[in-house]
Amino acid sequence: MAVSVFDLFTVGIGPSSSHTVGPMRAARAFASALVKRGVARSVTDLRVDLYGSLAATGQGHGTFPAVLLGLEGADPSELLPEEADRALERIERTGELRFADLLGAGGDDEAPAIRFGVRDIVLHPLTVLPRHSNGMRFAALDAEGSTVEEQTYFSVGGGFIVREGAEDEVLERLEHALAEQPYPFTTGAELLAHCERSGRGIAGVMLANELVARDEAGIRAGLRHIWEVMEACKDSALTRTGVLPGGLNVRRRAPEWHRRLSERDPHRDPAFWQEWINLVAMAVNEENASGGRVVTAPTNGAAGIIPAVLFYATHYLPGAGGWSEDERDGVVADFLLAAAAIGVLYKEQASISGAEVGCQGEVGSASSMAAAGLAQVLGGTPEQVENAAEIAMEHNLGLTCDPIGGLVQIPCIERNAIAASKAINAAKMALMGDGSHHVTLDEVIITMRETGRDMSEKYKETAMGGLAVNVVEC
Repeated sequence: MAVSVFDLFTVGIGPSSSHTVGPMRAARAFASALVKRGVARSVTDLRVDLYGSLAATGQGHGTFPAVLLGLEGADPSELLPEEADRALERIERTGELRFADLLGAGGDDEAPAIRFGVRDIVLHPLTVLPRHSNGMRFAALDAEGSTVEEQTYFSVGGGFIVREGAEDEVLERLEHALAEQPYPFTTGAELLAHCERSGRGIAGVMLANELVARDEAGIRAGLRHIWEVMEACKDSALTRTGVLPGGLNVRRRAPEWHRRLSERDPHRDPAFWQEWINLVAMAVNEENASGGRVVTAPTNGAAGIIPAVLFYATHYLPGAGGWSEDERDGVVADFLLAAAAIGVLYKEQASISGAEVGCQGEVGSASSMAAAGLAQVLGGTPEQVENAAEIAMEHNLGLTCDPIGGLVQIPCIERNAIAASKAINAAKMALMGDGSHHVTLDEVIITMRETGRDMSEKYKETAMGGLAVNVVEC
């Protein structure tokens, strides 16, 4: 297990982890490489080529402006939406970007401006590079037109990026990380075996591995920060009215739903848990669709599921209303650690990229992770937690990624609410049993991977099939 909980849960901006956050990180990494070489100030021209799904749905996913921001050195985990808006307005107005400016390329001065904007990005929607369907190539040129640097990156889901030619470095880091951890695992069977031998739960095994890189206080503070950003994301959406950007004129429903639900259920009657879960999931995804600040969990397109199920845990578990702050933070930490342990299995054995395996890799994996997190804090054994994760994914197999207009709005927003409910039901079903079951989580993950491999490309975040072509945009 080389993937950290803080890799799976990262703060970024919407609407997509693989199509917004990943390209911004890749562009920033390219600019950073030139700064490190000391040649950034010699760059006078740029070329950016986007391939496959990035080109096909980049307009609706905010890929193009994300690339521009990354080339200026913006970090998606630090960038605020209003800062992004100001920078993009300046680039649009002047037709120029400040290459690597935020990385110090200009020294004490502003970095030299390069005439480059959204219209200069070259799109290849029908060309898929061998490594992954989310490919992008960056080239920097000097005043003589000579290539200063050229790099190819792939956005492989959840904001993770891989540079072409660096695969050996990634493998070396993986092997080193596995050697350092007390309980390395890449399969559910290995995870359960560690639990049995150590007497730890799934959250405990994940925590022990995290302690290799951070102290416990730092881990718990980081997990609390992730939860706080999730809550702030939800709260922000409850104040924003009107329609979502992008041209579909999808009305923001969260504020009105919140008003009506608060009137009907002012004291959090457990009979209304379903309505609150729907609200939280949809609110987070409305915020994501508008380019707001969200937690990639494990992707942006599925960002509402874990916050919604975590909301259920912090409001409807026995005694939740009387918890101290430390008790609540402990529940949040155990939930996220268990969820992350399951997320590791999807990253290691399959994919969380909608462009690679369809929405089963995004909403399906998030639902599975959320089910595991809830089963953990409900007191489930490791076997019951694994069973909860298995049930949730089993009933998301084959889920296609067919966003109308290439926007993370329809069916994505409602799909998050449905998947959150599936996660809660999966956890409750698992806890009714003793943990034994016919289909293992590993078998379901392998099935998801193979299903994604067999799935037609038009159902993998290309907006070329399904609802994307059968529903008239309005």
